This record gives sequence, C-alpha cells and structure tokens, in this order.
Amino acid sequence: MSSEGDAKNKGAEATDKQGARDTAEVFVISVAAEMSGLHAQTLRTYDRIGLVTPRRTSGGGRRYTWRDVDRLREISRLSQEDGVNLAGIKEIIRLTRENDRLRAELAAERASNRELRERIAEGSSVPPGRELVHVPRSSAVVMWEPRRLRNRRRSVR
Repeated sequence: MSSEGDAKNKGAEATDKQGARDTAEVFVISVAAEMSGLHAQTLRTYDRIGLVTPRRTSGGGRRYTWRDVDRLREISRLSQEDGVNLAGIKEIIRLTRENDRLRAELAAERASNRELRERIAEGSSVPPGRELVHVPRSSAVVMWEPRRLRNRRRSVR
C-alpha cells in the first residue's frame, strides 16, 4: 500500500464490509503522512506534543490506525482552514474526548433511571442502595467532632 489511492480503496473496502473502519489495520509513518497530506516530520511532532498517539512496535516504530489518520486530517483542517494553533487544537481534542465521555455517562445514567422507573411502575422492589428517598431541606448547622472527642466529653459529664 504505497499510494494514497490504494490506501483509500483499502479503507473503503473495510468500511463497506464492517460499517466502520478497521482499527486493527495500521500504517507506517510514511503511509500515514501521505494519507493525511502531512509531512512525516509533522506526524513525529504531533506525536511528541500529544496530539496523536500512534501505536508502537517493539522496536519503537510508529503505527497509525485509520482513527489516527482521521485525527491527523482534522488537525490539519483546524490548523489550515480555521487558523487554530496547536495548543488550541490540543484543547479541542481534550474537550471533545471529555464531551464524548460525559455523553456516554449520561446515556448510561438515563438507561439506569429508565430501568428504575420501570421497576417502580411495575411494583417490583428496588435493589438495595438504590432507593429514592426524600431529603428535607434544612438550615441547621451541625458541628462535626472527631469520635474520640465526643467520647471524652461524654465520659466527663
């Protein structure tokens, strides 16, 4: 796979067969550079500053997945077309990952909530530790004391 056309055809085949690009397929740095339209030295720089983290061989060679190539293309687009500097791109990537993580967490919580509501509606018991409890609001202030101090005060009285 030495040309961009061969790489694109290979990617199209993987997409057609599986519905998503194969992340097990990896490319050496020269192929990934050609596919992303960047110079190999640029890929090394992006790896060094943490924008893209390719897999490594036992000898230390970089191996880029389709996901890495897509990210390189996005970095190039942000930099060239939108004028975002590398620090900004790094922050965009971090925030995108965090957003994805939070969306997945929200979806899981919504599914759990839906399951609990269905159980309650059916009249079945709620698992221990998952009860819905009303907590009244209070403006009282409670001073916390370590247990040993409380015990000393009780013994003095």
